[in-house]
Amino acid sequence: MEMLLGVFKHAFMITLFVFVMMLVVDFVDMASKGRMSGIIKGGRWRQYTLASFLGSTPGCLGAFMNVSLYVRGMISFGAIVGGMIATSGDEAFVMLTQFPGIALFLFVLLFAFGIVFAWISDKIVPVLGIVPCESCIDAHCGECLSGIDNQEKIGNIFRPANFSKNFQSLSFARFLLLIFIAFFLVLITMGILGPSTWDWKRITFICLSLFTICIIMVCSEHYLESHIWEHIIKKHLFRIFLWSFGALLFVHWGMSFWNLDAFIHEHMLWVLFISALIGIVPESGPHLIFVMMYAQGLVPFSVLLTVSFVQDGHGMLPLLSHSLKDSILIKLFNLVFGLAVGSVFLSLGL
Repeated sequence: MEMLLGVFKHAFMITLFVFVMMLVVDFVDMASKGRMSGIIKGGRWRQYTLASFLGSTPGCLGAFMNVSLYVRGMISFGAIVGGMIATSGDEAFVMLTQFPGIALFLFVLLFAFGIVFAWISDKIVPVLGIVPCESCIDAHCGECLSGIDNQEKIGNIFRPANFSKNFQSLSFARFLLLIFIAFFLVLITMGILGPSTWDWKRITFICLSLFTICIIMVCSEHYLESHIWEHIIKKHLFRIFLWSFGALLFVHWGMSFWNLDAFIHEHMLWVLFISALIGIVPESGPHLIFVMMYAQGLVPFSVLLTVSFVQDGHGMLPLLSHSLKDSILIKLFNLVFGLAVGSVFLSLGL
């Protein structure tokens, strides 16, 4: 029971932090709406750099933006490959809570690899006779895939004047979210969740929570319902908690009742290969097992790099509906590249 309670608290902490981070990232995405599309037009290297940058931002929003640009013919096949290499999906938020320093280093590394392998991919494509998909005929297709809502401007969604209006007719969803974040803030401040002492992590959690409360208080009802409630909470939050809880429980159970550490070290090459295969799954969640295993010191950085290299969270899902062939090709490119890079890092003892 003590182990289950500890795992539950850890998973709960991760889920709450992921929610706060996803809300902040979504806010930034809304604030910069439409600017990336204008900037990314240009030479191939600009495409590679910006696609990899979008991919390396935490969550799947950057990957969705890359897909929308790709289906509209604004970036090359190599650029979308590089963008997916740089993408870590929702696991990026979890890594930031578990090992922030290593996570940031990993994001920078994936960003650099995304640029390099984007260039390599575009060189390979004509040799293999691969024909990428044609750009989307519907000019609005990209915006639909990226999840950008063009009906509201950032100035209308977040403005101080909304505060009094929102609380005059307080919706149940807004009330529940405010209680939810306030509860998280109290637990963090008291040291029940997160760091037990006052350090930069606790201060960061508190600042992000306060910022989240401000967003919830002043955002429009439409944004609250469509972006926060329908997208972040219903589509991501519960699944993240279940996978976090399951991954933590698996690691703790393996350490307590099975010699998981010895088994992994004796079959490290197979573990690397399995991590790459699981990375093919277009879903945020299964990869958390390897994130937690790395956090516990069970697998080296090369395994974490490989699974992060191959997987792209939910980023591939919009492209699956547009071109199954391109989705498979991108995954194959990333699988081959990921195994090659991961094997080199493993051979170096990393």
